[in-house]
Amino acid sequence: MHLVSDATGETLNTVARAAMAQYADHQPVEHIYALVRTSKQMSRVLIEIERQPGIVLFTIIDIDLRRQLEQRCTELSVPCVSILDPIIGTLAVYLNAKSSPQIGGQHVMNAEYFRRIDALNYTMAHDDGQHAETISEADVILTGISRTSKTPTSIYLANRGIKAANVPIVPDLPPPAELEQATRPLVVGLVASAERISQIRRHRLLSLNEPSETPYVDPEAIAKELVNVRKLCARHNWPIIDVTRRSIEETAAAIINLLHERQEAAGAP
Repeated sequence: MHLVSDATGETLNTVARAAMAQYADHQPVEHIYALVRTSKQMSRVLIEIERQPGIVLFTIIDIDLRRQLEQRCTELSVPCVSILDPIIGTLAVYLNAKSSPQIGGQHVMNAEYFRRIDALNYTMAHDDGQHAETISEADVILTGISRTSKTPTSIYLANRGIKAANVPIVPDLPPPAELEQATRPLVVGLVASAERISQIRRHRLLSLNEPSETPYVDPEAIAKELVNVRKLCARHNWPIIDVTRRSIEETAAAIINLLHERQEAAGAP
């Protein structure tokens, strides 16, 4: 697959991988070309396409560059698809308006962009229970025992403009008072099967060259940790998400849904 973009290629890569996920028995070989904005750059891309023919997906705004790409692909008899054209066309009809193409328009440094940067800075500063005194400023607080994907999920949410703090629940220690007193943020408990957490913890210790036979990886001890988390969440009526078979993206999507439901219930715009 040849993925050709005049911007970062992020949208194109996401769509291509979502499509290829429907063909689990096939492994794509991706050739990615980002920031293609001149005829000379496009010529180099076309040389690669001719050398290794394959499906071409693109997001190119410049009419001359599009024509250059599409014409050569036709000559080479390779499929060439603009992934945004159907959506832009539908919007044009629905809105009865002409589009105003802008290269990398979704990456413009506007208020939304800086909101995401602010969220990322906040999230990094409030990782793993840091700066607990200001976690009440978060939009979402994730809590749970070690190795339940709190940090990567928090960072993913931050990239969506959501301020996320995460607070670990540590065996034999009471939860931080700031966590139990938080009322403004949505607090979500993350859990997983004891076996899955044991496996992840054991792998983590091995990667650090640490002894792997400790209570930290014992499934029975982990099961007790999980029971405590569930009791904590039940006490405060916090929702729980089991991340055992969820990707980070799926967990984040579930949290965003909970956040929207909470905002709608509160009458927020």
